[in-house]
Amino acid sequence: MKMSNLFAPTMKESPTEAEIASHNLMLRAGLIRQLSSGIYTYLPLGLKTLNKISCIVREEMDRVGGQELLMPAMQPGELWKETGRWDVYGPELVRFRDRRKRDFCLGPTHEEVITDLVRRELRSYRDLPVLLYQIQVKFRDEIRPRFGVMRSREFIMKDLYSFDTDREGMQNTYEIMYEAYCRVFERCGLQYQAVRADSGVIGGDLSHEFLIVAQSGEEKMMVCRACKAGYPEEEVSCSVCGTTSALEEKRGIEVGHIFQLGTKYSQAMNALFVDKDGSEKPIIMGCYGIGIGRTMGAAIEAYHDEHGIQWPWNLAPYQVCIIPVHVRTAEMVKIAETLYNTLQEAGYECVLDDRDLRAGHKFKDADLLGFPVQLILGDRSLKNNQLEVKIRSSDERVDINREDVLETLESIRKKSVHI
Repeated sequence: MKMSNLFAPTMKESPTEAEIASHNLMLRAGLIRQLSSGIYTYLPLGLKTLNKISCIVREEMDRVGGQELLMPAMQPGELWKETGRWDVYGPELVRFRDRRKRDFCLGPTHEEVITDLVRRELRSYRDLPVLLYQIQVKFRDEIRPRFGVMRSREFIMKDLYSFDTDREGMQNTYEIMYEAYCRVFERCGLQYQAVRADSGVIGGDLSHEFLIVAQSGEEKMMVCRACKAGYPEEEVSCSVCGTTSALEEKRGIEVGHIFQLGTKYSQAMNALFVDKDGSEKPIIMGCYGIGIGRTMGAAIEAYHDEHGIQWPWNLAPYQVCIIPVHVRTAEMVKIAETLYNTLQEAGYECVLDDRDLRAGHKFKDADLLGFPVQLILGDRSLKNNQLEVKIRSSDERVDINREDVLETLESIRKKSVHI
């Protein structure tokens, strides 16, 4: 992609409505634009990162046997009345009636819908276990939307639902999904912590939150210095390894939540299967969510500086930005375009800043947008057959010979602290 064609309207000044770094930088870097309070349009750079997170999530869900489907955002109120959540969920549930005066809602979650599907299609123990997931737009009428995509009214989530014949199977699935979540956030290049949590309005027995460690995080957690187990505040000693050393307080941003639901929904909605002995039993369920947009916001909260975003390699919309200092110098433009084509053929996602602007303007935009590597072509490097390489996460700079660029990029990729 050439910067002259890239739709990424940047801002020099911080918007007044932005309260936290991720909101500020997503607006300034042209990743999102607000349509209404808590409702955002994802622009091309933002959508590229959103799709990269979704791709990692899909690969890890498929790896453990998950099967993707897509459920409606518009849900019949009668299903929510079956479970009793129609009356207890609160004003955050967006409710309305259709032209036939039937109650509907815009789903903040899909337990009722998936349970209704399964109770009609899976009737025997031979049909189980099953893992079904979707990546879908959700709606929650927040009383005070804030922090950009971190607490919005419309948001994108991955939710997976597990269906087992017994609690042992559910617990085994829970452990498998726990490990899958660890792989997701490791592949995203994010420092995370799993913490025992309250099940809230979702319900069920055991649940864990997955939090991205960030000083600006709204949630406090205690982490065991010895075994790294995470707890809510109120905990003062480690129940996993038994250490008596003090727990370390950290802050984090919730990006994932996993639940052992048990029979909360299957009993309420009569989702039964016929077991080996011929008796009918309620299906044992689990629920596993990841906030896709929220993960992007959390990544920016965790990795940024005063100049802009510092994308982890695997989440960056483009990995490399090629910056020729003078676009009116024919030889420099030719070298930049040759380099651009070489890197694209090698599989790198590149942008070429071909704009006729001052070098300082280009450098500021590259820092703001957070491309992991900048390749700078200046007068001195042109004479010496070299490139200046800037690594965004550390601002480290080094001069290399142009023929060594692929080897250098591969080394940077492998050494990246965000991989």
